[in-house]
Amino acid sequence: MDCQKLVRIPETGVKGPVVVAIMDGVGIGKGDEGDAVAKAHTPTLDRIAQNSLTTQLAAHGLAVGMPSDEDMGNSEVGHNALGAGRIFDQGAKLVQSAIESGKIFAGEVWQNLITHIKQHNTALHFIGLLSDGNVHSNISHLIHMIRKADNLEINRLYVHALLDGRDVPKTSALEYVDQLEAVLIEINKKANREYKIASGGGRMVTTMDRYQADWTIVERGWQTHVLANGPKFVSARAAIEAYRKEKPGILDQDLPPFVVVNGNEPIGPIKNGDGVVAYNFRGDRMLELVSAFENEQFNKFNRGPKPDVFFTGMTLYDGDTNSPNKFLVAPPEITCTIGELLVDAGVVQLATSETQKYGHVTYFFNGNRSGYFSEKLEKYIEVPSNAPPFDEKPEMKAFEISQTLLRELEARDYKFLRLNWANGDMVGHTGNFAATVKGVEAVDQALAMLIDPVLARGGALIVTADHGNADDMGERHKKTGQLLRDENGLIIPKTSHSLNPVPFHVVLSEQDRKRFTMTDVKHPGLGNVAATISVLLGFKVPDIYLPSIIQQISQ
Repeated sequence: MDCQKLVRIPETGVKGPVVVAIMDGVGIGKGDEGDAVAKAHTPTLDRIAQNSLTTQLAAHGLAVGMPSDEDMGNSEVGHNALGAGRIFDQGAKLVQSAIESGKIFAGEVWQNLITHIKQHNTALHFIGLLSDGNVHSNISHLIHMIRKADNLEINRLYVHALLDGRDVPKTSALEYVDQLEAVLIEINKKANREYKIASGGGRMVTTMDRYQADWTIVERGWQTHVLANGPKFVSARAAIEAYRKEKPGILDQDLPPFVVVNGNEPIGPIKNGDGVVAYNFRGDRMLELVSAFENEQFNKFNRGPKPDVFFTGMTLYDGDTNSPNKFLVAPPEITCTIGELLVDAGVVQLATSETQKYGHVTYFFNGNRSGYFSEKLEKYIEVPSNAPPFDEKPEMKAFEISQTLLRELEARDYKFLRLNWANGDMVGHTGNFAATVKGVEAVDQALAMLIDPVLARGGALIVTADHGNADDMGERHKKTGQLLRDENGLIIPKTSHSLNPVPFHVVLSEQDRKRFTMTDVKHPGLGNVAATISVLLGFKVPDIYLPSIIQQISQ
């Protein structure tokens, strides 16, 4: 669509830069023993909550384009909403709609995939996260595709199951394995069918690396799924039980890889002529696997002879690089993001974060678009992350990110700057409560570094988050909401995102604070932030955007 140009309103907005600081995974919890944000010492956040324009934002479910309000938000859809200024059907909802309508199976890629397998008399493989977390994947999508393949007379089908424990309860893998096995057993009763789990492993050690942080994770997956090299077990259940016995307390996400065998023979290595579907709908942790399958020139690890397969992803994972080459469900077309409109208006911009969230303040914030809108007007800076596990250094790169922004402010007349502090999310995902408290405290200190320099320039500082995580780190009773405890009375850790709202603060100088007030927007969400940025920069809010959370008082 053609984008409406931003229109300046004379004598409005703030004089200096507008900075958006995104505290990844820092939501507003119940303030109890499971709330690492409440337990943290956060004098800066406490102060601005009392002295700024303040509200709470919805950051999950329908507010970010997910199927229902039972679905947690995530960093990708959260940053999409922050940058787009309105809400698009996302991830699970997009795929679910394509499945329910039959559009996915009527599509050219699915049709060609099935034709290819039948013509070559080969196997169909599915690689992805086995859970219903609705962040990267949903087991229901996988089962729909498996049943469709059975109805289309595909004889051999193998699942390479990546175990979650991050977007779902930390040791829930067997629930999903058993659910999938029940379907496979049913289909295997038919003549000429072999539908089985062929390999797997925990998501943080097998296959699902992102931002090229650790290619050995992808190499481990390649060895396991493609070459069938790895510890051998008679079933996925046997592998999980053995690993748990060997290392009590291990989280699903950290379970080592495994290969399922019949006798001593792997049942489902990926071979020439096979079809392969990466069934995660979220792209960041699939892109490296895609490159291993698709790129002829590849030097990240020794693949051995690369099998010639029909490879497709669930969705388009990267629009600028067209990765993967083939995909089953087209992504939403997100245009006219605030970054794009500001470039068109000549506004100089900065985006910075550490490696773990760098793609979120660039690619996802810009509507799933890689690269610059304008190399002249924009600058993106990636601060290299520490190697995991992140709870070993819970401060991560929060201070370095703030220092980077401040250094750039001294060097150039930026008008719009955005950053992401990863601590609340990445440390929260480890399940280490004490470390997460320290991570949140580091974010508070990094925030304190920005306030005076931004306000001294006559600017405004927006402080918010993309979703919750650190604010709800204990498993809860589904009906009562009470924290669940183990036999020793300790809270059972939760490593997934929360359904809680996130804070929203607009920090202004004392003089500017008198010029702005809250609007009457009911139930604001992340999609309202872009319009708020427009107001603070002195532009009329685009008609396609959700309304601003603040307004300037008539003089």
